[in-house]
Amino acid sequence: MFDPPSSDLIATDVERAFAEDFGKGDATAELLPADAVADAVLTCRDNAVIAGAPWFDACFRRLDPAVQIHWQVREGERVAPDTTICRLFGHARSLVSAERSALNFLQLLSGTATATATYVAAVAGTRTRVLDTRKTVPGLRLAQKYAVRCGGGHNHRIGLYDAILVKENHIIAAGGIVPAVTAARRLHPDLLLEVEVENLDELEQALDAGVDRIMLDNFDVPLMDEAVQLTAGRVPLEASGNVDLRTIGEYARTGVDFISVGALTKHVHAVDLSLRLRIS
Repeated sequence: MFDPPSSDLIATDVERAFAEDFGKGDATAELLPADAVADAVLTCRDNAVIAGAPWFDACFRRLDPAVQIHWQVREGERVAPDTTICRLFGHARSLVSAERSALNFLQLLSGTATATATYVAAVAGTRTRVLDTRKTVPGLRLAQKYAVRCGGGHNHRIGLYDAILVKENHIIAAGGIVPAVTAARRLHPDLLLEVEVENLDELEQALDAGVDRIMLDNFDVPLMDEAVQLTAGRVPLEASGNVDLRTIGEYARTGVDFISVGALTKHVHAVDLSLRLRIS
């Protein structure tokens, strides 16, 4: 079971989605009798890994607390086209009004989980773990990072507050790797400290400075091989930049500990879902 964000955060996501969609109300839903009830079947039309059920459920329960939702698949489960994902029963107006927002969450998060699972499969047989990044849909970072976990990936830092990642511009502004690391340790000694390096000389500086993790930025495979040998397991290494499905396996076989992939959350292909109602 994958732990989703808090119910309060999910409720906030739903309220924001409803505010976009409803405005003054659902004018089309008013065509349905106020007391009509309906059942519905949700079908997935793609090969996909399903993620996002907590947001899907929250959309329907926001309008009809008594709605019945019976899931046929688990979070993180891979499904084939034409698989029945869940069945619902409740007030017809609520079902049609919540439908779009609920599907938007589920198709986006399932798309994130599906992409992640594809990258994870590409490094199978190695010890490398696939990480996400902060390149997420604004306002839905925790949702997408949850979906990454559903797809078998791992989370990098959540934001700017829970880890330190010293990159090129930080190094320039601080006057070098050593001054940047010294300041980071003084100001935030309890946070994970990672430094991005662009060559082997900077790698040696970061190793000497005693950082917790080193990001190898845009290293090609031969240079990454050298970096792994030079580091000799002293510090975990993360590969970043120019990584796609064609290259990730080759990078993983160098022995790096992590590979971060922005495409997991920024190049998302939404899963094709269909919800069909039947008035009782």
